[in-house]
Amino acid sequence: MHDPRFDKLAHGLVNFSTKLVKGDKVLIDAFDIPPEMSIALVRAAREVGAVPFVQIHSSRVSREMAIGAQEEQLDVASHIQLAQMKKMEAYIAVRGGDNITELSDVPPEKMKLLSKKMKPVLDWRVKKTRWCVLRWPSPSMAQSAGMSTEAFEKFFFDVCTLNYAKMQPGMKALKAAMESTDKVEIKGPGTDLRFSIKGIQAIPCGGTHNIPDGEVFTAPVRNSVQGYVTYNAPSIYQGTAFDNVRLEFKDGKVINATANHTEKLNAILDSDAGARYIGEFAIGFNPHVLHPMRDILFDEKINGSFHFTPGQCYEETENGNRSQVHWDLVNIQRPDYGGGTIHFDGKLIREDGRFVPKALQALNPDRLK
Repeated sequence: MHDPRFDKLAHGLVNFSTKLVKGDKVLIDAFDIPPEMSIALVRAAREVGAVPFVQIHSSRVSREMAIGAQEEQLDVASHIQLAQMKKMEAYIAVRGGDNITELSDVPPEKMKLLSKKMKPVLDWRVKKTRWCVLRWPSPSMAQSAGMSTEAFEKFFFDVCTLNYAKMQPGMKALKAAMESTDKVEIKGPGTDLRFSIKGIQAIPCGGTHNIPDGEVFTAPVRNSVQGYVTYNAPSIYQGTAFDNVRLEFKDGKVINATANHTEKLNAILDSDAGARYIGEFAIGFNPHVLHPMRDILFDEKINGSFHFTPGQCYEETENGNRSQVHWDLVNIQRPDYGGGTIHFDGKLIREDGRFVPKALQALNPDRLK
């Protein structure tokens, strides 16, 4: 049966997130989602006069391809996909799947090769198209969130069709605060970080690139990070589940890293010269996303959280760091997760997950719901 929530979501992705107009070519990447959602996106694109292109993916097939991937094969695939991406004005990816650890047994060297070879495609998509990426609800996601399938589906559509325009005033104020700041201090259980964000642009994210959304991100001055951070949100990276990740920094570089999979963690951080430096610092504030579910598109937007990202720095927030790794690891500072504070140049900005300055209080959950 037709679900009108599909149409509402497709309308938002086409009209708000990617702002398609007549003549735009849009690539729709559909990963293990119902055909009805792909059709809803095609129809929504056509309604505004855009030209849709669709690719259908299967996570199990992708796993098999990754396990046996060869360098020559990936060179061809990257060339073809880059040529296609260069023809697009916009990109929408809806990523489903019944098993979030489907890639867990792909050899690390294959994942590293895959990331390296496909990076030009990713870079062109991020820098040259209007793009939006989101997950698709599944029983496995509901299980990770500790919810019934039906309850999780309702949560998903509520958060993904949120009126993101309400975030704009608060995000503008937070962007201004970040861009006028030199020194940032973050403290909480297992966390004592100090770094500079002086002279680096801040980027508000309110429903245009990721759904769900709700963050403002910047980047630390590359060599400025000192101290340590313990991430209290579990994570998935390259198909492996990580818990209790702790990173210690000296002059910007991770000098010690531990987790439940310490060896795998350090292998990721040793992928290249930039992976042990931080490429992103972001503050999350989506009022509906409260608890981690090992899905970074949700977890990095958790209300009262920040993420501190080893690896690649986005071009907009240039700090000179380059890497094939970009891993958004999350710390939640609400009282139910132990609390914590963020100071900008000695001024208290957020305490226990709630913004303190009047201009930023617009991003507190009671103002956004």
